[in-house]
Amino acid sequence: MGDVAMTVPVLRAFSQKHPEVKVTVLTRAFFAPFFRDLKNITVFPAEVKGKHKGVLGLYKLYKALKRLEIDAVADMHNVLRSNILKVFFTGKRFIQIDKGRAEKKALISGENFEQLKTTHQRYVDVLEALGFRLDLSNPTFPNKSTLNKKLQTLVGTDSKKIIGIAPFAAHEGKMYPLDLMKEVISMLSKEYKVVLFGGGTKEVAILNDFEEGLEGVKSLAGKLSLDEELDVISNLEIMVSMDSGNAHIAAMLGVKVVTIWGVTHPFSGFAPFNQPSDYALLSNRDQYPEIPTSIYGNKYPEDYKEALGSISPKEIIEKIRDII
Repeated sequence: MGDVAMTVPVLRAFSQKHPEVKVTVLTRAFFAPFFRDLKNITVFPAEVKGKHKGVLGLYKLYKALKRLEIDAVADMHNVLRSNILKVFFTGKRFIQIDKGRAEKKALISGENFEQLKTTHQRYVDVLEALGFRLDLSNPTFPNKSTLNKKLQTLVGTDSKKIIGIAPFAAHEGKMYPLDLMKEVISMLSKEYKVVLFGGGTKEVAILNDFEEGLEGVKSLAGKLSLDEELDVISNLEIMVSMDSGNAHIAAMLGVKVVTIWGVTHPFSGFAPFNQPSDYALLSNRDQYPEIPTSIYGNKYPEDYKEALGSISPKEIIEKIRDII
């Protein structure tokens, strides 16, 4: 989800710079709302667990795409599925993202601890290789969405600033300890409205527990469509997120994002779009010198599960207050 969200600011800049070019985004139907305000851009849904599953399914997908009379393909993902599609598109320009695997390996090993090219710039590189110049230095964002009655009832209509918190991540090494996060939520709720984001039965139960007994805290987990979540996120003052998809969703909407980093690191190029570097709160590398232990947070020494605990709730609260 984060990878898809990161394409949005790039494609927004592309559609503004090259309005004469029609772009078809091939992605899962669930992600279509990400592109809802982009001109000259349509979404073609890939049913990778249904009729487009496997090599035969990908050939069916190619046949359907062929009818669109595509001139060139910008492969922003460079995975097995897109490499199979590349074979079918023989004869068409097919430019694939350079993921910088060697540089990322050097970063993880500690051989070369420095900022790598951002994923957003890697997307730009693909489009420029197709002949389209692009500049991300002066981005524009959509206006805040008007909240419907349902969302107004959930979020409230008073004038307090709204802070969003997305406390979950795919891997434990990227997730701030929940007891400390509850402390952050409790402190924030005394000054701001706090809305919580998550999904799945377990996450819904945890966030409902966080909501209970805290005035000004509302869990939205399991209650909204993706379109509705985007509407709420666009109205946030700040999104507090792990190194996860919610950070990129908020950033693509022009919302300020405070990210909390555990065993991963912004140097890998996955920081949310257009955010100052000091909005990223990092685990203590003096205590945990092997950070980043992996690019995606799925590999780390057992004791590095505690790395995120080196960031205090007070540090998070102070960062939010400073930004506001």
